[in-house]
Amino acid sequence: MQLDDDLCFRATRSRDPRFDGRFFTAVTTTRIYCRPICPAKAARREHLRFFAYAAAAERAGFRPCLRCRPEVAPWTPAWNGTSATVTRALRLIGEGALDDGDVDALAARLGVTSRQVRRLFDEHVGAPPVAVAQARRVHFARTLLVETTLPISDVAFAAGFASLRRFNAAMRNAYHMPPRAMRRGRASDDAITLRLPYRAPYDWNGMLEFLGRRAIPGVECVGGGEFRRTIALGGAAGVLRVRDDGGALAVSVPRAFTRQLKTVVDRVRRMFDLFADPQAIASHLERDDVIRPLIQRWPGTRVPGAWDPFELAVRAVVGQQVSVAGATTIIGRIAAKYGTQIDGGLVFPEAARLANARIGGMPRARAATIRAVARANGAIDHDIRGIGPWTRSYIAMRSGDPDAFPHGDLALRKAAGRCTDGELLRRAEAWRPWRAYAALLLWRSLN
Repeated sequence: MQLDDDLCFRATRSRDPRFDGRFFTAVTTTRIYCRPICPAKAARREHLRFFAYAAAAERAGFRPCLRCRPEVAPWTPAWNGTSATVTRALRLIGEGALDDGDVDALAARLGVTSRQVRRLFDEHVGAPPVAVAQARRVHFARTLLVETTLPISDVAFAAGFASLRRFNAAMRNAYHMPPRAMRRGRASDDAITLRLPYRAPYDWNGMLEFLGRRAIPGVECVGGGEFRRTIALGGAAGVLRVRDDGGALAVSVPRAFTRQLKTVVDRVRRMFDLFADPQAIASHLERDDVIRPLIQRWPGTRVPGAWDPFELAVRAVVGQQVSVAGATTIIGRIAAKYGTQIDGGLVFPEAARLANARIGGMPRARAATIRAVARANGAIDHDIRGIGPWTRSYIAMRSGDPDAFPHGDLALRKAAGRCTDGELLRRAEAWRPWRAYAALLLWRSLN
């Protein structure tokens, strides 16, 4: 990815937070790279180099700044969206695809050759997939060392390293100091708390309002400015807590989730749409006369995601042609009957529990659709009777597709000026690639 060096230099000088995460600034004299908002004394222009991604800076021999901590920069790099294959590959790497596999296995999942994957990464990222995976492991480990009191061995395995030896070598190579020297943990004895930065503004009240109206009784709860949910991963179970902490979301889970921390963090980032760039979205959607006042009324609107793909698919099917309150009641009954009770809450049932379940309170055809979705483990790529365009679009919207648009929705047509579905689709062309945000704003305007 070729950056405009003059623009990057001016952005670094301004320390404008809107550029945070878009690129990284490296100083050739100190061999350190920083975020453009770093408060350190500015270096001379001839000593600066600019990189679109942290892994590219590290590949060039620069180490992360200990003051501005590039590992916590908002995830909105300059190459985002330039290649669908790269975007999918980065998400898979973030989910640990290269922790247990190699680039050949990653390429197979993407449907391309390993040579093509390496070429695309060299073009769009400036570093090979293995370097990106290593950078993500190192940066996540650094976050755990700074923000928790987890034992060093737990930090290593939670970050995805296969051994302590590899962990120590990688951290020393990246930061030129042993992991123990980075410790500043402040977590409690019974919980792990991490801060996940976002780009301001962030409409936290709007996020809680959306999730609160759809909270599954016993599984989820919104109150006191906090979202709580019972989760189970890898044999661990407990309550996830998320709250706004001024520029970041504070995420807290029991220590039993130490080995699953990367998975928890990745899910929370998607669920709370931390990858969004609200400035870019607003500047595009404000061109529309209907959307403009909504953007101005609710700046920093995010599209709420979902904790689990299967649960989301069940929610979408249950919500067909019923009110939000009615769907929440039905999904609560399903969770109460087929879910798992743990101390402090209820875990939503796994797909196997609903594959042959007798689900009442809804049409038989809809119950059959839920069973079919359960047998497919939440996948809706193949033909399942009862899964139409609206349901697919809604699932895509809450799965992180910023351009998903559940057309055919009567509420959207009403909010957009009581137009026909065809008229709405034609109008929505101007909202691309942020149609999901426009849809959410239109829905909210009716509440």
